[in-house]
Amino acid sequence: MNDYLKAYPFYLIPHHLVSRIIYRLTRIESAWVQPAIKKFANAFSVDLSEAKVTDINEFKTFNEFFTRELKDGARTIDNNDGVLACPVDGTISQARGITDGRIFQAKQHSYSATTLLGGDESLSAPFKHGIFSTIYLSPRDYHRIHIPCDATLTHQIYIPGRLFSVAPFTVNVVPGLFARNERVVSLFDTEYGRMAMVLVGAINVAAIETVWGGLVTPPPGKSITTTTYEAGEVILKKGDEMGRFNMGSTIVLLMEDADFKWVKSETGMAVRMGEALLEKK
Repeated sequence: MNDYLKAYPFYLIPHHLVSRIIYRLTRIESAWVQPAIKKFANAFSVDLSEAKVTDINEFKTFNEFFTRELKDGARTIDNNDGVLACPVDGTISQARGITDGRIFQAKQHSYSATTLLGGDESLSAPFKHGIFSTIYLSPRDYHRIHIPCDATLTHQIYIPGRLFSVAPFTVNVVPGLFARNERVVSLFDTEYGRMAMVLVGAINVAAIETVWGGLVTPPPGKSITTTTYEAGEVILKKGDEMGRFNMGSTIVLLMEDADFKWVKSETGMAVRMGEALLEKK
C-alpha cells in the first residue's frame, strides 16, 4: 500500500512540463550552480574521484555534472569472447527470459515487447523468446550508456509517452510502466542476432541523446518516429558510448539469442559498466 501512496501523485503531475523546466534549469550557468552541485553530490554520495573532472567548480551547469565523463581506466570492459558487457552503472531491476513476447516488470506486472519497441511486430518478433535485463540508474550513477558487444545500428525509434518516475516504488505498482513512458529504442545486428537497447525517459530526465543522432528529446514528439540506417552506417565496438541520460532513468536490454547464462541477474544487485552481464553457455 505504501508504494501505491507514493506512486499516486505521479498520475497527477504534468510530467513533461516539470521535465522541461528541469531541462532548462540544468543548463543555466550561474553562481548558484556549483554550491547546488556540491549539495547534490553529498546528498546522493556521488563518487567524483572516478570522473575526468573532479573539481565541482569546473562544472558550468548541472547538465555537465550529470553527464560527466569517467577518467581513463575507471572502468574495464570485459572483452572475453561470448561475454556481453554491462552497458551502464546501476541496479538490476529484472533479468530473465522473455515469454511469448511478454517482459516481466515487477510483482504481477508485465508488458509487451511489441509495445515497448513501438508497435511494429516485425521488429519485435526476434525477441519473442529472447532474454532481457532491466537496469535502473539512480541520480548518483554515471549516466552514459555503452554498447554491450560489437553492433551495427539498423533502427532508432522515438516513442512518445508519459514520464512516470522509474524508482522501484513506481515500477512495483504502475502497470506497463516502461512501455508507457517516453523512450528511445536502438536496434542492432550483432553476432548473437538482434539486440535492442531501450532508453526509458522518466520525470526529470529532461534529455535522452544518442551518439549518432544527438539530442532526441526534448522536445517531446506526438507520434512514433522511426529512422532506418544503412548497413555499416553506424558501427559500434564493444564498450563504445552509445548514448546518455540527464538525471537517473532505466535501460531495458533485449537479446534475440537466449543461449546465455546470467552473470548478474539478482534484483537489487549493483552493476558497473563494462563488467560481464551475460556469457554464452
